[in-house]
Amino acid sequence: MDVQEVRKLDAYLKRVFGNQKLRVVPRPKKDDSAEVYIGEEFIGVLFVDDEDDDRSFQFQMAILEEDLVDNG
Repeated sequence: MDVQEVRKLDAYLKRVFGNQKLRVVPRPKKDDSAEVYIGEEFIGVLFVDDEDDDRSFQFQMAILEEDLVDNG
């Protein structure tokens, strides 16, 4: 992913999720993915899929069982 592509993905995710705190950040030493944050909290990874000359992106987000516990 180049810088321009990261910026486009950043703008897209902010628009789709309605959250200006979302950030797409290039991964050090990796050019096939980027990290996604809300503020300073890491939430997932965007991967490039170049299969069949049709470029697309996959967002992968892990949800831990402990995150589902309601503390309220």
